[in-house]
Amino acid sequence: MSAFSEPTFAWEPITPRGVAAFARASFERLFIVQSIFALIATASVVWLLSDGIFPVIDDAIDQLPDVGYIHGGKLDWRDDSPVMLAEGKVFAISVDVEHGGALRSPADFQLEFGRDSIVIYSLFGAGEVPYPTGYLLAANRADARPAWGAWSPNLLGLVAIGTFFGLMLTWTLLATIYFFPVWLLCFFANRDLNFRASWKLAAAALMPGALVMSLALVFYECGGFDFVQLCFAFGMHFVIGWIYLFVSPLFLNRVLPADKKNPFQPAP
Repeated sequence: MSAFSEPTFAWEPITPRGVAAFARASFERLFIVQSIFALIATASVVWLLSDGIFPVIDDAIDQLPDVGYIHGGKLDWRDDSPVMLAEGKVFAISVDVEHGGALRSPADFQLEFGRDSIVIYSLFGAGEVPYPTGYLLAANRADARPAWGAWSPNLLGLVAIGTFFGLMLTWTLLATIYFFPVWLLCFFANRDLNFRASWKLAAAALMPGALVMSLALVFYECGGFDFVQLCFAFGMHFVIGWIYLFVSPLFLNRVLPADKKNPFQPAP
C-alpha cells in the first residue's frame, strides 16, 4: 500500500487525495462534477460580461448622436471627435475618426472607432480591424438602442452556452493528452492504474485549476486583481493542473509483487 490510504469515495476534486479518488469513480460521477465546475466558470464569465462590459456598451449607446452610420466601410460621424463615449475598469469605447491617439482610457481594453476601422488597445498593444463593406450598421442612438436591447440577452446566452460546452470539450481533449503521462508515471511508481482510470484522474486533475481561474475572474471584476494578475492566474491554472497530475497518483495503492518462493525451502 502507499503511505496514504487510497480514497474510496469521489466527491471533491480539490485536494490531491480527492482527485485520486476519481480514478476509481464512474464516468457519470466525473461528468457531474465537471459540469458543476463548468457551471461555476460559466457564471464567472457571464458575470464579468454583464457587470463589467455590457453596462459600458449601454452607456456608450446613450452617448451616440442622432445621426450616424457605418456604410461601405466608412464611419459617418458628425459629432465631436475625439470623444470618450463610455468607460469602466475593464472596457472603454471612444471615437477618434483620425486615430490620432489623443484619447486613451486607463481601462484594460479600449475600442476606438475611426473613419475606416476600429483600433483595439490593450496591454498587448494595439490592433486595427477594418469595417466590413457591404453592410449598413447603425451608429446612432435611435437605431442602436433597440438593436442592442434585442441582441444582448441572446449574446449573453450564447456566451454562456459556448463557455460551458467549450470547457467540457477542452477538458476532454486535455485529459486525452495527459492520461498517458499519468499512466506512465504510475507504471514506474508501481501504482495500480489502467488507461481508463488514468484518463479519469487526468480529467479530475484539471478541476482545481479551473476553480482558481473562476475565482480569479471574480476577483478581477471586483477590483481585487488587475489585468496582469489575471494573466498570471491564467498561466498558473495550467501549472496547478500539472502539479495535481503528478501528485495525485501518490494516493493510489501500490502494486505488490507476488510472493516469491525460496528455492532452498523444502517442498511440503
